[in-house]
Amino acid sequence: MPKMKSNRGAAKSFRKTASGLVKRKKAYKSHILSSKSTKRKRKLRTATLVSDGDFKRVKIMIQ
Repeated sequence: MPKMKSNRGAAKSFRKTASGLVKRKKAYKSHILSSKSTKRKRKLRTATLVSDGDFKRVKIMIQ
């Protein structure tokens, strides 16, 4: 049986942490930034963890 392939789009979007959790970037930081406050844009910079509901699916996708 051949090896499983990882989802390349997901592999570029998510990173595994040392403790086995999955890290992601926040959405809404790509365009139309002039209408967003500086505080909001600053908070969107920081990475966060994938939620429990999506964790299993994302982990399979990035393997």
